[in-house]
Amino acid sequence: METPHRAPVGVIVDGYSVGKFLPAAFRRLGADVLHLQSTPEFLSTVAPPDLSPYLANVVHEDLEQTAKQLAEYAPVCVLPGQETGVIPADLIAEHLGLPGNGSALSSARRDKYEMIETLRRAGIHCARQLKSADIQEIVDWAERESGYPVVIKPLSSASTDGVSICRDAHDIRTAAAAVLGSYDIFERHNTEVLAQSCLQGTEYVVDVVRGPGRGRHVCGVWQYEKTDIGTKRVYDKNILLAPDSEPVTELVAYLDTVLEALEIRFGAAHAEIIMTAQGPALVEIGARLNGDLEPGFHDVCMDGNQADLLALACIRPDEYARRFTGKTMYRKRCEALVLHGQTSLSGVVAAIDEDVLAEIDALDTVHLAVPRVAPGDRLRPTTDLLSSPLRVFMTGGDRRQLMADYQQILALKDHVFRLA
Repeated sequence: METPHRAPVGVIVDGYSVGKFLPAAFRRLGADVLHLQSTPEFLSTVAPPDLSPYLANVVHEDLEQTAKQLAEYAPVCVLPGQETGVIPADLIAEHLGLPGNGSALSSARRDKYEMIETLRRAGIHCARQLKSADIQEIVDWAERESGYPVVIKPLSSASTDGVSICRDAHDIRTAAAAVLGSYDIFERHNTEVLAQSCLQGTEYVVDVVRGPGRGRHVCGVWQYEKTDIGTKRVYDKNILLAPDSEPVTELVAYLDTVLEALEIRFGAAHAEIIMTAQGPALVEIGARLNGDLEPGFHDVCMDGNQADLLALACIRPDEYARRFTGKTMYRKRCEALVLHGQTSLSGVVAAIDEDVLAEIDALDTVHLAVPRVAPGDRLRPTTDLLSSPLRVFMTGGDRRQLMADYQQILALKDHVFRLA
């Protein structure tokens, strides 16, 4: 059957948040994109995707019907735009016979309990854990088997939503009660709570793309620095590491075992890993683009970005295979840092102070400053990534200048927002 489009077509499932970068990446390669909406209505908890770059928006209701609609465009890939797209992307790619990860372990790539249990069965070092709807059972488990501190979190959310570091039984009861019965950021009802032993050590995130022939390219390794605010561990900054620095080699080798255990064989992924005294241990992995992706910034500080590399793997698989045969690593071009602004302010944002924002933008190391709340939004004290009101991407050749400008931004960040 003759297809209605000559250009290759990629399907993006739930192109919210970081998925917004995929249409441009595909178009840079001369390809078109189709949007697949996995829910009857767009999620109300996150900003809706911009549908203007897409050929059409298909609402997923039934696997057979959806596959039939998509097949008319002869797509070359089906990719998740955010967490909610992982499982439907797996199912539909498998149904259409397209590159993907299959559906057998889809739930383990979304459900954090199943994720860690899958690693445990493969003999991979990871946290101890329990999932339960019984708060007293969690307290008893913590005091009998885990010890404090204990991490409490929802099973399938993201952006540190609902994550607490609990140092006693009272903390557990408070954190677990807040999760149980609530809805996560993807509108999933939390009927159980995940409790995990708190891994001790420095945390890192490793970004990868796997392409045809199972070639794996590491797109960046970043060290997290966080601050504790009560029971919340809040992101402060991410620092880009050189690929030949410690402990990058050990982190990447560990991640390769995780990718195999979870059968992440094609597409983008990012893994948060803590380097403990016993070696690397997975916090969690997302089978999608890293939410901190900013393509232009990554192109400056490294030799490419995850969205463009993923598009290349889908649209020009032979070229990808030539460039990234086997297991390859990124090149660090300069120092880079991502600042996650924190605030203790509370109130409705009346306006963004453009003069203050311009002062931040004018700093030599600032590549991009992005306010994450707009006039009319409510600013609340920072407890997770969702309540971080400002993200600043910084890069330069001098680490000392980078840190000096970082301190300057800390002094300015709260003045960006004028409260009603």
